[in-house]
Parts: sequence; C-alpha cells; structure tokens
Amino acid sequence: IFANTVPMEERSRAFGYLVASGSIGQTLASVVCPRLQWPMMFYSFGVLGFVWVASWVLCYREQNIDHDEELFLPPKILTSNLRWVEFISHWPLWAIYSAHFAMNWSNYVVLSWLPTYLQRALGANSNDISFTAFPYMMNSLVGVGAGHMSDWLVSQKNWTVLSVRRLMTSIGLLGPAVFILAFSTANNLIVALALVSVSMGLCACNSSGHMSNHADVAPNHAGITFAVSNTMASIPGIAHGPVTATLVTATGHWYPVFLLAAGVNMVGAMVYSCQSSASQVL
Repeated sequence: IFANTVPMEERSRAFGYLVASGSIGQTLASVVCPRLQWPMMFYSFGVLGFVWVASWVLCYREQNIDHDEELFLPPKILTSNLRWVEFISHWPLWAIYSAHFAMNWSNYVVLSWLPTYLQRALGANSNDISFTAFPYMMNSLVGVGAGHMSDWLVSQKNWTVLSVRRLMTSIGLLGPAVFILAFSTANNLIVALALVSVSMGLCACNSSGHMSNHADVAPNHAGITFAVSNTMASIPGIAHGPVTATLVTATGHWYPVFLLAAGVNMVGAMVYSCQSSASQVL
C-alpha cells in the first residue's frame, strides 16, 4: 500500500507512524497485562485481532490515484512473473534482511529479558517493572520524529533516498549497540531504564531506514519481501532465549548477552551500509 500510494519523500514518516503504533500497543500491554489474569491477556489479544480485521474490512477502500498524483510517484518496472528464488537472490534484499535480523535480536533481548534482568541484577520490584513501558514510549516518539526528519532531508536538503536509508539504519543499529553495552554496566535502576530507553528510541530510526527500503527496492512486491524479511527476523525470537540462558548459566554474568546483541547490531549495520540500494531490483 505504501509503495503505491505514498510518495517517496513522505514514505519515511508513513513507516514511522506505522512502527510507532506498534510501540504504543507494546506500551499499553506492558502497563495493562501485569494487572490481568493470565487467560484474559490472551483473550483480550484475540478479541482485539477480530475487531481490527472487522474494522479493516469495513473501512478500508482502495484509492485511485489521479494523473497529477502519479507524476509525484517514482516509475515502477512491472515484474509480475517472479520465481520465489528471486526474493533471496539480490544483495540489496539481503542487506535489508540482515539489518532486520540484527534489529530484532537486540529488540527480543530487551523485550523478553528486561524485566528478569532488572529484578535479578538491579533488585527491581513488581511496581518498578511497570516502568519498562518507558522504552516503548521513547521508541514511538523517536520513530515519528525520525520519519519527519528523513523526509525533510530528502525533500528540502536534496539528500538521496539511499543516503537517508543508510543514515537512519546506522543510527538505528549502532546507537542501540552502544547504549545496550552502557546499560549492561549500570548499577542504578533509574540509570539503567534511561539507557535502555535511549537504546530503544534510537532503534526506532530503523523505520525510516531498512524498513522503508522495501518499498524502494521492490515496490510491486514489498509485501512479500517484508514477509521474507520478517520470517528471517523471527529467528532471533526463537534462538535468543536458549542462547541467553546458556550464556548467563555458563558465565554467571549478563554482560556476554548484551555484548552479543551489540555485535550482531554492528554486523547488520556494516552489511546494510555496504550492500543496500534504493533502486528497484524486483
């Protein structure tokens, strides 16, 4: 939808609002779910899913773009007959997949282990855990701001789209790498929450980076490329739990967990900076 209805100079902010909406949901969940019984957490999530589907079916309408608006959208090469292997055969796509994988690894570490780490390492109590909503609030705010700044750089400062995508992805991966390492050394709960909030905030810049890049490199197949990317980026969700448990058990420390997350982010940033593109490949 974004690739075919949102002009390139407005695409970053569109993805920024999209990702920010997800962070708002995570914020609400982190505040509301601890106050619900276990069954209600899952029932409420399922009901909201049905409500969303009904709202989409009833409210969404395909918009026809008039001729004047089409002039502002970049020309697209029609590539309708593609083999599935094409979606894993181009370096610009692998650059996106790598960046998404790296982003999710550090995000899953924070999402899954932050409450446990704060309780075991910093002595947080059940009331303190509610403050874990702050990183997601920061993620939403920075994501929207980064989207507007990215579009401003393209439209007002004549930056190339590729330069903006690489800048925002670098900030979104290298920034969290630095702050997650600083977070691992914090001995104060408030300082630790501040550092992880900055880390999650900077991570939101990815929405204007590699996450917006799908519509650039595969405007006719962005849904499929994002699905492939999201599938690969789900691997950290499966692997990070056993890896984290093994590292903490073997070393008795949490630092190796955060060091690994920072390293994965750095590799992802390097691959994306070297191999990414803003030209259509599919």
